[in-house]
Amino acid sequence: MQTDLFLPVLNAPAPALLPASLEAAAPRTHGAKLWLPKRVLFTPAALDEDYGQQILARATALNLDIELLKSNRLTGLRGDDERATYRTAKTTLAVVNAPAGALRLQPTPPSADYQLNLAEGCPAHCQYCYLAGSLSGPPVVRAFANLPKLLENTQAYERADRPVSFEASCYTDVLGIEHLTGALAETVRYFAGREGGRLRFVSKYDHVESLLGLPHNGHTRARASLNAEPLARQLEGGTASIEARIQALRRLALPVAQGGGGYPVGVVLAPIMPLPDWRQHYGELLDRLHAALADVPGLDLTVEFITHRFTPGSKEVLLGWYPNTSLDLEESTRTVKRNKFGGLKYVYDLPTMRELKAWFYAEWQRRFPHAPVQYWT
Repeated sequence: MQTDLFLPVLNAPAPALLPASLEAAAPRTHGAKLWLPKRVLFTPAALDEDYGQQILARATALNLDIELLKSNRLTGLRGDDERATYRTAKTTLAVVNAPAGALRLQPTPPSADYQLNLAEGCPAHCQYCYLAGSLSGPPVVRAFANLPKLLENTQAYERADRPVSFEASCYTDVLGIEHLTGALAETVRYFAGREGGRLRFVSKYDHVESLLGLPHNGHTRARASLNAEPLARQLEGGTASIEARIQALRRLALPVAQGGGGYPVGVVLAPIMPLPDWRQHYGELLDRLHAALADVPGLDLTVEFITHRFTPGSKEVLLGWYPNTSLDLEESTRTVKRNKFGGLKYVYDLPTMRELKAWFYAEWQRRFPHAPVQYWT
C-alpha cells in the first residue's frame, strides 16, 4: 500500500541551488578530532550499571569534567536563547539509562528492519541535521548505560526464516562517540554470535582502529556517509573529511590478513543536492571512492541514495541552530510529500528526482557493477 503522496507546490519555480561560491577545491584529507565534551553527566541509575561504570572510567582517563547527578533527571541544559542552548547541549555528554520504551523497537525502513539506539544525539554540526525536530529537548548527547539489556532485547525480534537487521545510527553517530562509550565495539561483538541478527551503522567519522580487530563474523555492515566535496566542506562541521572517511571505509573493507577489518561495507550518499555542477562534483566523489576500493579483495559493498528533505519543524529548529546557513530550505521550490499519518516534508520535484536518480544509478553501476543499490529516497 502506498503511504506517501507527492503533492506539487503550485506555481513553484525551479529548485533553488546552493550558491555558486561552492567551487571545486582540492579535497581535504583531515581526520576528525576526537569529541571531548566539556562536561559528562552521570545519573545514579547509569552508575548502577556495570557498563555505566566502564564509561565513567573512560571519561576519567580522558580527564573530562565529570558531574555525578543526584537524580535521574537532566536539568540545566538550556541557555538564554536557542543558540546558547545548542552550544551547551553540543558540549555535554549525559550517561543515562534508556527508558523502558526503548525496548519496543521501531521499524526503520528502508534502512533496516528495526532501530537499535545505543545513544541519542550527535557531536557533529551538520547544518541539515536530520535529528532536528526528531528528538525533543536540547541536542545533548545521551549514551545509554543499560547497553547489555538493549542488546539482549533484540533477540525477541529475530526470525527463523531470515536474519533481521538492526540500525544503530538512527539518532546518533555511534563512531563519533565510540572513544567515550565503547558501545559500538560491544555491539559488533554481540552480533557476531547472533545468527538471527545483523547490525548496521553509518558514520561521518574515521576513528575505526578499535573496530579492525573485532570478531564480527560478517554480521555487521559498516557504512560511510559521503557527499560531494563542496557540500561536506560547507555543511558538515566537526566531521572527518570525505577523503578520511573513504580511507576509513577502505580499512574496514580490507581483509584482516591485509590489516583491515574484513567487514561488509556500504556507502550512504546523503543528502544528495543538485548544487551547481552537481554531476562534476558527485562524479569526482564516485571516482575517488572507486580508486580507494577497486583493489579490495572480495569487496562486499552496497549503496543507499538519500536526497535532501526537510519538515516545517526541522526547518524551524535548524534555523535556530544555524541562522546564517546557506542550506536551501525554500519551501516554494519543493514538492510536498505526505505520509499516512498526515505529516509532511519538502522534497525535490518529480522531474528533478528523476534526473538525479537516473544519473546516480547509471554512474554507480558503471563503477560498481557488483555493488547493489539498496534504495533511493
